[in-house]
Amino acid sequence: MQRMQPGMITLSGFLGDDTRTLNEIVADDAATLSRLGRSCEEIADRMQFFTEKSWDSFVGGILLDEIYQVETEVVRGRLPCPYAHSGIYRKAVTTFTNTRDNITLRWSTLNIHLIREHGFFEGKGSVFRLDPETLVRALF
Repeated sequence: MQRMQPGMITLSGFLGDDTRTLNEIVADDAATLSRLGRSCEEIADRMQFFTEKSWDSFVGGILLDEIYQVETEVVRGRLPCPYAHSGIYRKAVTTFTNTRDNITLRWSTLNIHLIREHGFFEGKGSVFRLDPETLVRALF
């Protein structure tokens, strides 16, 4: 919990203004995914796919399948996992828009790792919180 607080790894931290414990946050999001019939791995794979496709574009954003507008901005630096999991993740932010459903989301490469390995979508009110239900609706 300490590593997830503002100023420890990121300026704003990972928990936002969520009053739930870390275990409650993860459990609530896992229940949502179970209800939707999706796994963390499926979501992370899809996010990684869009991020990598946008990295291949040297002209800014890219339109995929005539629905998904994606752009990734890479900045200097790397971030460690707040779970003290091995690995350091590139500072890159992907802006993703599902133009069919008019949903725009932003995620970092660290978000992909946190979802895949820890089932953590961040706390409510966090700058990079990804609501699992909205994420599933946008990505699939």
